[in-house]
Amino acid sequence: MASSVMPTSKTAPPPAVSAVGLRKSYGGKTVLDGIDLRVPAGSVFALLGPNGAGKTTAVKILSTLVAADGGQAQVAGHNVATSPDGVRAAIGVTGQFSAVDGLITGEENMLLMADLHHLPKREGRRVAAELLELFDLVEAAGKPAQSYSGGMKRRLDIAMTLVGNPRILFLDEPTTGLDPRSRHTMWQIIRRLVADGTTVFLTTQYLDEADELADRIAVLNDGRIAAEGSAQELKRLVPGGHVRLRFSDPSAYGKATAFWPDATRDDEALALRIPSDGSQRALRTVLDRLDSAGVEADELAVHTPDLDDVFFALTGPGVPRHATGIQPPTTHTDQTAEDAR
Repeated sequence: MASSVMPTSKTAPPPAVSAVGLRKSYGGKTVLDGIDLRVPAGSVFALLGPNGAGKTTAVKILSTLVAADGGQAQVAGHNVATSPDGVRAAIGVTGQFSAVDGLITGEENMLLMADLHHLPKREGRRVAAELLELFDLVEAAGKPAQSYSGGMKRRLDIAMTLVGNPRILFLDEPTTGLDPRSRHTMWQIIRRLVADGTTVFLTTQYLDEADELADRIAVLNDGRIAAEGSAQELKRLVPGGHVRLRFSDPSAYGKATAFWPDATRDDEALALRIPSDGSQRALRTVLDRLDSAGVEADELAVHTPDLDDVFFALTGPGVPRHATGIQPPTTHTDQTAEDAR
């Protein structure tokens, strides 16, 4: 009799951060109105939203700095309400305002953090030296931190956060106020940290930053998650993608308008705007129809919505919690609730 082998089931690894129904109010104003979050380990998760949307409040709750009014959350496998010490041992937090002491040197700031983490003197000096090198601060290490540029202070701030070797790093608007070169340097550092296995929970108002760094993005509006997904998934939610064809020959333009009677016409520029999702298949369809009509366009441009379009469609005064035409995000309530038990 042949023996049967039961198939082995692979369970998904637990998330680095999970939350179900987080709520928080201040003085009768609801800041978070039951948000769900799920952040896979070793990824970058970006939380977008306008000023006052609740991004910093979410970080404070998840990093045990503020208690939620409702809901539950786990970070690094620890319940933030019942096991805050376990959470704090696994995380690093860099807020919007630097924790750097400007009156002492960069190296002294690092060694102070090593002392706070109870590292032996020799170990503390080794860790400080490695991080100062990683963040390109060796030459400035012996100078008072108040002499540092904004980008240098931000790098030192994050380096100090990493002294305790956190598995999960919360970065609350880490590049606010930095010049473009310093921002790009910070992006490179974040990518390097994630490549080494760190999970990064990022809040930002810079849409290009989320587009560059994040594996998944959630958009906060009016205390709720208005949409969530990868950058590409979010861009596909917003209408407005199109292919623009421009012609120099009026007769060619006339033939093209007959093929696309529903396209937006610009008779003065001899241009057509054809709705499109920007995919290769959609573009091929346009080219095939031009070929079949024996028509050649002088210019062809593809426009797909960017995160700016997504942001403006989903946030701001007067925008409903789920903007017209935008589907609510797929929540992980059942699975996350199980994780949070």
